[in-house]
Amino acid sequence: MSARLTFVTAGRVLAQLAGDKRTLGLILVVPTVMIALIRYILDTPAIFNTVGLILLAAFPFMLMFMTTSITLLRERTHGTLERLFTTPSGKGDIITGYALAFGLAAALQSTIASILAYTWLGLETAGPAWAVVLTAVVSALFGMALGLFVSAFATTEFQAMQFMPIFVVPQLLLCGLIWPRERMADWLQAVSDWLPLTYSVKALEDVQTAASVETAFWGDLGIVVGATVVAIAFGAATMRRRTD
Repeated sequence: MSARLTFVTAGRVLAQLAGDKRTLGLILVVPTVMIALIRYILDTPAIFNTVGLILLAAFPFMLMFMTTSITLLRERTHGTLERLFTTPSGKGDIITGYALAFGLAAALQSTIASILAYTWLGLETAGPAWAVVLTAVVSALFGMALGLFVSAFATTEFQAMQFMPIFVVPQLLLCGLIWPRERMADWLQAVSDWLPLTYSVKALEDVQTAASVETAFWGDLGIVVGATVVAIAFGAATMRRRTD
């Protein structure tokens, strides 16, 4: 791997994102609008402090999965990836460059949504706000990494979206957003224990109830970071040199 080639790839992807207003709107505006909508639908601060907090992990995860998988698929179908492989750039340079670019977008997305949730929507937690922002960023990075991985198996944008019921929806349903995990059937709890988004929600629940950041928080976040690294590694391993 070459640091220079990696940053060149990241710079090119960032420039493309900056020029695509619709994608920018999806990344930076939609999560905050959706969380604000939920806030005013619930119209109860106590409930929003629980549900809204989880949404700060769930929405960025989902939207970064969609954005990353579709964008990388377009790069492949338009021949951009094939042209990159004719340069000295290797798989590691390319996938890491994409990960850096989308990772920066994910971090910006989560930071904006978290700040507005605290300042505009009245979110309150016992723990520090920076821990919520960090968890939201890590969740978005996991969605980004998963999107990079699944894009290798799709040939159309519709096929990329077909992966959502497999990789995204189960995590949203079983992470504790829809129903508390402790009240689920034992076998569903066992399944949720294998889903990384569950640990993002557990980390946020720790911040919600504990005034200081505890060891459990870092352990939960570490699991999500590990899953992100694994997804990026699999994405690099499955990246094809030619477009079918």
